[in-house]
Amino acid sequence: MSDTRRRSGWLWWLIVAVPAALSYAVLPRATPSASICFEGLGVASSIVMLVGIRRRRPARPLLWYLLLGGTVASVIGDAVYDYFWAYAHVDPFPSLADPFYLMSYPLTAAGLLLLIRARMAGRDRAGLLDAAVVSTALGLLSWTFLVRAIAAQYHTGELDQLVALAYPIGDVLLIAMTARLLTAADRRSPAYLMLVVAQVTRLVPDICFSIGSAFGTGDVPYFDSGWLLTYVLTAAAALHPSMRTLSESVTAPKVALSAPRLSLLAVMSLLAPGVLAVQGIIAPDNIDWPAVSIGSAALFLLVLARMRGLVERLRQQAAQLEALAHVDGLTGVPNRRAWDEAIEGETAAAARSGTPLMVGLVDLDYFKKFNDAYGHQAGDLLLKEAATAWRAELRDVDVLARYGGEEFGIIMRGVPTEEALLILERLRTVMPNGQTFSAGLAQWTGAEEPHELVRRADQALYRAKATGRDRIVLAERDWPAGPFVRHERRINGTPRAPLGADDGPPR
Repeated sequence: MSDTRRRSGWLWWLIVAVPAALSYAVLPRATPSASICFEGLGVASSIVMLVGIRRRRPARPLLWYLLLGGTVASVIGDAVYDYFWAYAHVDPFPSLADPFYLMSYPLTAAGLLLLIRARMAGRDRAGLLDAAVVSTALGLLSWTFLVRAIAAQYHTGELDQLVALAYPIGDVLLIAMTARLLTAADRRSPAYLMLVVAQVTRLVPDICFSIGSAFGTGDVPYFDSGWLLTYVLTAAAALHPSMRTLSESVTAPKVALSAPRLSLLAVMSLLAPGVLAVQGIIAPDNIDWPAVSIGSAALFLLVLARMRGLVERLRQQAAQLEALAHVDGLTGVPNRRAWDEAIEGETAAAARSGTPLMVGLVDLDYFKKFNDAYGHQAGDLLLKEAATAWRAELRDVDVLARYGGEEFGIIMRGVPTEEALLILERLRTVMPNGQTFSAGLAQWTGAEEPHELVRRADQALYRAKATGRDRIVLAERDWPAGPFVRHERRINGTPRAPLGADDGPPR
């Protein structure tokens, strides 16, 4: 068989098996042909599942073997049930078929639970809460109108009553698993979707069967096709190529509270008061107030936890937006807005502590020519590499911000003028691609406004550029009182511009 036919085997299976499952509804009941169709399709589905597991070799085969076990148990139950119904002409409830039917519930639920834990355990809190809301609401509905009704009926014995009660309880278990699958953040693979639909096609006839048992409405043959579709879809999921990666972990899923999801949660939350209202109308003397009270409290707490998660997520997003508003998108250092706030805070802190404060403005030399020669992408890369190199040379308490264009601002707290000059000189030595910069440096007087301090640093930067660039100039007010010693720096043997302010203002 070619590889293409192997990959499309699930589709051929659906083309053949789905019509067969739907046609069962029109076959005569309690006849050999109906039994052959029902058990034959169940056995074929089990074989197809086994072939799919052996062929696809999934990462977590146990969950698939559990699902296969649930299918096989249900198929055996079908065979025993049909034997009593069609051949022995004995009422098959309760009978030996029921242990196999009931066994399929925990086996299927265990397989689905392994799938859920493998894909989403601990990372999809919102989906987990949504599933809990749905499960609690539907569980309350099942308890109030099915379980209590079945328990109140006349039964031939305790075994009869226990078996009748076990089915809706098993359905509640599957409802919880299915709700968790439906509320998962990522459910796009075909195998996943077929598994979800398979549980829905099982729950619909199961619930209808329980309703018939509780209120004596009888069995509806059209719902039998739902159980057959469950077999067929589960087998198709096992045969589909996507089943191999179905149990892989979903990376950080995020569940959006969309309008349909919000509507579903609203309806589920209103089921508890709805149940109370219905009971008050049809049976005011037999209101199940403990179940309704517990269900209402559980739903309230679950919805409250869901809202708390939403508020926390909004808070985190607000914090992220606030951080983005203060970070330069290109270089990753604080932007002009953050600089303005930092200079205000640093001068206030220096005033309280009496520590010196130095402010420098750095401008890359001939940046426009660099852009024209190498392109804007190369210019952007130069800015990012320069910011990264400078950040490594500065202390954690120092502030490096993009002041605008190719200009950066630096705030150095608690360092004297001479040390600040040496720090800026170190920044010159790590400039990438052999590029240079000009810088102006000013010391805070302790009384001037922050904008005046920045203005003096900007004037010093202007003098550095006007006197030849590739140098650091100290603001006039900060020049030493005595003769300023001229130091020539050599980088890799190459003379560099002098360190200091003895060049004076531009001529």
